[in-house]
Amino acid sequence: MPIPDYQAIMLPLLKLTTDQKEHSLREAIEALADYFQLTEAQRKELLPSGRQATFDNRIGWARTYLKKAGLIKSTKRGYFQITNRGLDIITSNPVEINAEFLNQFPEFIEFKNYPQQSDKPISNGSEADLDTTRTPEESLEIAIEKLTQDLVSDLLQTIKTSSPAFFEKLVVDLLVKMGYGGTRKDAGKTVGRSGDGGIDGIINEDRLGLDVIYIQAKRWENSVGRPEIQKFAGALQGFRAKKGVFITTSTFTGEAKDYVSRIDTKIILIDGEILTHLMIENNVGVTPFAVYEIKKVDSDYFTDS
Repeated sequence: MPIPDYQAIMLPLLKLTTDQKEHSLREAIEALADYFQLTEAQRKELLPSGRQATFDNRIGWARTYLKKAGLIKSTKRGYFQITNRGLDIITSNPVEINAEFLNQFPEFIEFKNYPQQSDKPISNGSEADLDTTRTPEESLEIAIEKLTQDLVSDLLQTIKTSSPAFFEKLVVDLLVKMGYGGTRKDAGKTVGRSGDGGIDGIINEDRLGLDVIYIQAKRWENSVGRPEIQKFAGALQGFRAKKGVFITTSTFTGEAKDYVSRIDTKIILIDGEILTHLMIENNVGVTPFAVYEIKKVDSDYFTDS
C-alpha cells in the first residue's frame, strides 16, 4: 500500500481527535502511521529535498486544511483539538473528507483562494483548486526537481561542446569550490597536465597538502568501461597513490562500477549527471536568477519564558 495522500489522511486525523483531548502532531504521525500500516521504509521516506519525511509532511498539511475549515483548532505550541464543528462533521458519519468536502466552509474557500486576483471571481467551491494528491511542499519540490533536471541537461550539453582546456578549467574550479587544492592558482598548476602515466592531474586533498588525490578527466560521449578504470588503477599503483577520482561527461558501465567496488584503491567515479549536480550545488557554471524564501512559525519565540 502506498503512502496515503494528504486528503486520505484528513478523516482518520479528525477521528483521532474525537476524544476532545489535545493531540500533538508527533502523536498523530505515530498513530496514523500505525493506522495505515506503513512500513518502516515508508515512515522514513523523504521529500525530494530530504528535509522532511513525506508522511510527516502530509499529516501536517491535512491538519492545516482541517484547521482552515474550522474542524480543529490550535490550542498551544504543537497541539490541536477538535472543534464543535468538527464533532458535528464526525457525527454526520462522512465517507471521506477531502478538499471538495471542505469547500462547504467559507473559511476554507477564503484560504484556498488567497491571494485572490482582482480580475477573477471568487470561487464558489465547485472546482478543486488545490492539488488532490500533493501537499504544497511536494508540488514545489517536484517543480524544483524538474527545473534542476532541465538545468542538468543544459549544463551537460554545454560541457560536451566546450574545449578540452575549458573542461580542465571547469574541473579545477569545481574541486576548489568543494574545498580541495587550496587556491585556484595552486590547483591550476597540478590539474590539466599532459596525462602523465594515465594521470591528468594531482590535487591536494586539503589546504595543508597532507594527502593528494590523482585525477583522470574524460570529456567523452561513450560510456567508460572497466578497461579504462583498470588503466587508471594501474597508474595509481605506479605512483603509490591510494586515492583517485575519475571524472567523465558520459557514464560508467556496470562492470566499471563493480571493479571499483572490489579493489583496495579508493577510486571515486563521477559521471556527467553527478558532475553537473556538483556544479549546481557549488555554483560553478550556474548563477541564481530567483530566490524564494519559505518561512514558518518560530515556535521557540512563542514559548513562555
